[in-house]
Amino acid sequence: MQTTFALRRQEIVQENPLVGDFLEKWLALRMESQVCAEFHRITNVNLRNQLFSDLDGHTLRLIALHRQKAARTGKVSEALREILRICDLQEVQDVHMKRNAALRALPLYLCEEDPQFFKSWSAEEVDRPDITNTPVAIVSMVTESTPIQVDLSPASTAILLEGDFVISNIRRMADSFALLFGLMYVLHLDYPKKLINTFTFIQKVLMGLDDGKPLKPCILNLKN
Repeated sequence: MQTTFALRRQEIVQENPLVGDFLEKWLALRMESQVCAEFHRITNVNLRNQLFSDLDGHTLRLIALHRQKAARTGKVSEALREILRICDLQEVQDVHMKRNAALRALPLYLCEEDPQFFKSWSAEEVDRPDITNTPVAIVSMVTESTPIQVDLSPASTAILLEGDFVISNIRRMADSFALLFGLMYVLHLDYPKKLINTFTFIQKVLMGLDDGKPLKPCILNLKN
């Protein structure tokens, strides 16, 4: 993969192929390790280490801000309260649960609601989740043993791009976020229109990949 890197970058940037077509040619990019390796070739940044290290440093503030907003009225606050309620119900408040809660609530806090982005799928009920008109999504696989922790501690997660399950059986939702962000770079994709601020926060604040443009006030508030 290292020796063919320049060829892939030329193809993905100049020809803008469909995700499925490109990955059919480069099957290794359906592997978590290869997505991380390709991201490092592009940015010289360790995807997981950088994102989670910085996220852990921001988690307490993020959750505190989520709680402030959850105390208000309205649909966004109600949705935030539910995420925080599920988080608070967990017997073990480990780092993974806190990461999942902080990231799951982030789009809501930034008022970026995309009902198609977070999906849940019970394989015991249906063979395949409804992915109609879903260009990008993180899909949580739910079992009978994890019915309440739909988004925060699912049995596994998967990444959907252009109707294709690019990577499945991802252990945690935070890992799906990291890999999806990496795939945006690897596949030269635009951020989802309804989640631009969410992914910009990940890019500029957590990953330190600045593009020279000033941060919007809503993102700057999360950084400070």
